[in-house]
Amino acid sequence: MLPSDFPKWQLVYYYFNKWSRDGTLEEIHEVLRKRLRKKRGRAELPSVGVIDSQSVKTTKVGGEARGFDGGKLVKGRKRHIATDTQGLLLALKVHAANEHDSKAGFDVIKSLKYSSCRMKKVFADGGYRGDLVKTVSKELGLEMEITLRSDKSTDFKPLPKRWVVERSFAWMGDFRRLAKDYERTVASSETMIYLAFIVLMIKLL
Repeated sequence: MLPSDFPKWQLVYYYFNKWSRDGTLEEIHEVLRKRLRKKRGRAELPSVGVIDSQSVKTTKVGGEARGFDGGKLVKGRKRHIATDTQGLLLALKVHAANEHDSKAGFDVIKSLKYSSCRMKKVFADGGYRGDLVKTVSKELGLEMEITLRSDKSTDFKPLPKRWVVERSFAWMGDFRRLAKDYERTVASSETMIYLAFIVLMIKLL
């Protein structure tokens, strides 16, 4: 179902699979993010990260790493991402939706730590409270700040720092392929997210 101006699907899939496995797409993504940050007058490597997760439905075809998120009432997978304060992707992990944020969150923050030697602080929501904050401080040497709503209002109020990662999820939603998780493997799911941010950053540059 590729557009008519694409090569044969076998060739397209060959490079999709090859570049996913050998890190080419992640490297392209990394170069573009550094260039965009520099263009905006920022250091190439960020010192602050923002983490959050998004539960999405998978197709009925199935695939690996699927589960039920009882909080969001979604059967499928979670997209766990960390961004800089510009909303640009820094670290990513796709996993079953029933896996708790604090467990997968540590893996994402660990990747975040090693993606930037300048990383000092991570903002997160209430789902990351508890032992994770202490573990991140002890094992990774990062400060983790939990941002909570101060009232019970149902009106939308963007929270300081954390709103940028919500906008990143909105950007992802603009890509039809990411409206639902159509992939059989989490590796392909992650690659599709990297591709979406590559397209986004090329447009911004």
